[in-house]
Amino acid sequence: MIAYLNGLYTELTPTAVLVECAGVGYHVSISLTTYTALSGQREGKILITEIIREDAHLLFGFATAAEQELFRHLMSVSGVGPNTARIILSSYPPHELNSIITLGQIEPLKAIKGIGLKTAQRILVDLRGKLPPIEGDFPTTSTATEPKKGRGAQPLDTTTPSEAVSALKMLGYPEAAAQKVIRQLIASDPTIRVEELIKQSLKLL
Repeated sequence: MIAYLNGLYTELTPTAVLVECAGVGYHVSISLTTYTALSGQREGKILITEIIREDAHLLFGFATAAEQELFRHLMSVSGVGPNTARIILSSYPPHELNSIITLGQIEPLKAIKGIGLKTAQRILVDLRGKLPPIEGDFPTTSTATEPKKGRGAQPLDTTTPSEAVSALKMLGYPEAAAQKVIRQLIASDPTIRVEELIKQSLKLL
């Protein structure tokens, strides 16, 4: 069982990272929270949870132990698979998701793709009271490094819309719907970062 990988990040997208260790490349699925944490890094350590099936051997990676633990807790809930758990963790950072579950807030969970009323209720019933408090700082989109709006704002990177669409498609959203929402968000904020663009899209699709 792989506990973690420590190597070069040869490719990084909002949904996956390719980690090269001793000449072997590992494709690791990640959430937007981990993507934000790894952005700008060329190498490092990433925690791994393996999902082994008859037809697939999947690796899911996490920048923090807190996010990995939440992933495992979510996977223990009936009706929540690894991709749904990843979408949940892409929609809310660990400390915010922990608070949502601890406080029994069902509406934020229902707003996530693939999470209906019954699944949201199961998450709250199964996990409420079982999650340890999360302490410390966690990777989020840094407002200090975001371009400022208005005069002097930097134009949006032309790769950002296509990267966001690709990420949403990999998370299970129709391409046409993803493109429509992304166009709307970019129109309202031309300097939006790709991870924030995807997070907002997840709440609108």
